[in-house]
Amino acid sequence: MRIAALFSGGKDSNYALFCAQHYGWDVECLVTVFSTSPESYMYHVPAIELTRLAAESIGLPLVEVVTPPEPEAELLPLKEALRGLGVDGIVSGALASEYQRRRLDQICQDIGIKSFAPLWHKSQRDYVHEMVDEGFEIMITGCYAEGLDESWFGKILDDKALARLDRLHDKYGISVAGEGGEYESFVTYGPHMRRRVRVEYEKQWKRDSGKIVVKRAWLE
Repeated sequence: MRIAALFSGGKDSNYALFCAQHYGWDVECLVTVFSTSPESYMYHVPAIELTRLAAESIGLPLVEVVTPPEPEAELLPLKEALRGLGVDGIVSGALASEYQRRRLDQICQDIGIKSFAPLWHKSQRDYVHEMVDEGFEIMITGCYAEGLDESWFGKILDDKALARLDRLHDKYGISVAGEGGEYESFVTYGPHMRRRVRVEYEKQWKRDSGKIVVKRAWLE
């Protein structure tokens, strides 16, 4: 099974890739979408440029796709890129978003390939705890929910941070996995990577939300 992995650098796409490799699938490449919309519902945005270093650490070629900001038009460049790869299917980190899953499935149906989402409907809390236990280093790159302030920027999720997220879930109802858009992440290291990604950044905070702005990044 020749697979292209949709890859944002965040925890979901990294774990989906890790699962595909564990299944023994032949992952041909990573595909990263650079959306020109800062508020895209479909694609990951904060620190997306770090995928280039992550791909080097993972040891897979990276295919970059640039999309327009319009919600439906932003699907077309991805479809054409996947059509030209000659793979049998894609693997994505879709976890609970019907919006994302339906559109990816439709793209694959249109071009005659399969769509796999190994994380689909997993327990959001258990899944993040599982990643941390398996050695994934998940860095917070953006915060967009009550209870998450700029002190979270750059934080690597560990047992203590997950306990805090559990308490915020109880208090505010946020998803521990950030599935409701509460936070964005980037995996700096994991069991599928050969070298750790180091990041220097500035904090960009406006009123009640914000993100990191990468100033410099390198492989350790």
